[in-house]
Amino acid sequence: MSLSGEGAVAIWHDIAAEGRDEFYAWHGQEHMPERVGIPGFQRGRRYVAIEADLEFFNLYEALSVEVLKSQDYTARVNAPTPWTLSAVKHFRSVARSICRVAHSAGPAQGGLIATLRYDVADADAASHLANLRRKAIPDLLALPGIAAVHLLTADAEASGVATAEQKARGVANAVPRWVLLVEGWGDETAFVATAKAELAADKIDAIGGHGPYSLGLYRHQITRTKTAWSAG
Repeated sequence: MSLSGEGAVAIWHDIAAEGRDEFYAWHGQEHMPERVGIPGFQRGRRYVAIEADLEFFNLYEALSVEVLKSQDYTARVNAPTPWTLSAVKHFRSVARSICRVAHSAGPAQGGLIATLRYDVADADAASHLANLRRKAIPDLLALPGIAAVHLLTADAEASGVATAEQKARGVANAVPRWVLLVEGWGDETAFVATAKAELAADKIDAIGGHGPYSLGLYRHQITRTKTAWSAG
């Protein structure tokens, strides 16, 4: 299923053991509904690691990247609730990008997702994007068990703004510049093997990407939208 807009916030992080229960309660009950309640936000999803350097992956979809620079969103991230201030102190090793959706395609939302964080030289960006759109993404979508593929590119200026929520975490965010997301709808073992093979460094190198590459493999935990939510 294609993403529900042209903007996205992609966030990876760990959680300190002592804050895990609070994180789950806060994130599902307050934070995600708060985010999708902002005008222009459409959907929020959270995943937990099967095999990854950072345990959690969160994806928020918005109508445009301008929504993510808007006064409504800026006001929210700079006025954290008391529960937010308490919960975010348990975040560790945060990577967060405010992104443009460069490409998004597929017939469904999958219960599994592979996230590849990487870089592309500015001189190679146009050809890399063309290679992905013309061949690499269609080839991925043709594989058994692949539900959707999305390409995100970071808005460096917007991603670099230090918000009150970030300051409450006490550490700066890493900002991944390029993000490839591959969703799967089959068994974990088969999906993991496919993702590792198709998103291998040599394959991305061959179409203009370069490392360091961070491949994460995750299963779905919760989705919240403006009207409903589901957990699994």
